[in-house]
Amino acid sequence: MTRGSKEPVYVISVAAKLVEMHPQTLRLYERLGLIKPFRTENNIRLYSDEDIERLRQIQRLTSVGLNLAGVEMVLELLDRMEAMRREMQQEMARREEEMEREIRQLRSAVSSALRD
Repeated sequence: MTRGSKEPVYVISVAAKLVEMHPQTLRLYERLGLIKPFRTENNIRLYSDEDIERLRQIQRLTSVGLNLAGVEMVLELLDRMEAMRREMQQEMARREEEMEREIRQLRSAVSSALRD
């Protein structure tokens, strides 16, 4: 498997060092539902690059004075915005394909009309 941003690869001690937080803080954030690391069969937490970025977002938000309830609300809004962005991209791609199909049909019709 190639390493990607969602692939869980970091144990809690490494993740904590990467974001300069105490492992207990990461456990707290998990209990609060702010982060959801992957769990192995042996119940070991593994964090992905995406999780690390989310932890950094939490850090930035708390550093400007937001409490954890505020952080939760901001992260939820950001997640919803990202989901909406993905939906819009899919819809735009679908419409683009539809328009290309219509253009091909029109070109074919014009070609046929010119031959007749």
